[in-house]
Amino acid sequence: MTRVWKWNRPVTVREVLEDLQQERSIAYTTVMTVLDNLHQKGWVRREAEGRAYRYEAVSTRAAYAAALMNDAWSQSDNPAAALVAFFGMMSDEQRGALRDAVRIVQGPETAEPATAASAESAGSGATNGSAGENPASASEGGGR
Repeated sequence: MTRVWKWNRPVTVREVLEDLQQERSIAYTTVMTVLDNLHQKGWVRREAEGRAYRYEAVSTRAAYAAALMNDAWSQSDNPAAALVAFFGMMSDEQRGALRDAVRIVQGPETAEPATAASAESAGSGATNGSAGENPASASEGGGR
């Protein structure tokens, strides 16, 4: 899936094979079997092109990661504790991306009053530690 997401366009078995062979030796039939399995599982769609197929991702890498997180979270018997534990595992950069994502989801009309209220309640005139961050810079999926 990494290769299909990377190119963000329909790809052939041959294209994936040639890309993978730059890193390691792999058989055409192995790549063909993996792409066929991904198709059967509904992760990619395919369209015939001559005697071959072109494969395309059904969803984005970000949507896939979100679905995994949602599935894991929904299986918890204590969702709040699961979130606290998850946030505790995050790096400062990941927590910054999370703050950016929350601001994007909330929209500008709800983000500003909360920031103003936080600064007022601090009493010392301190501002939110994330001031100046650009919500548009939230990244998709990291490098994993």
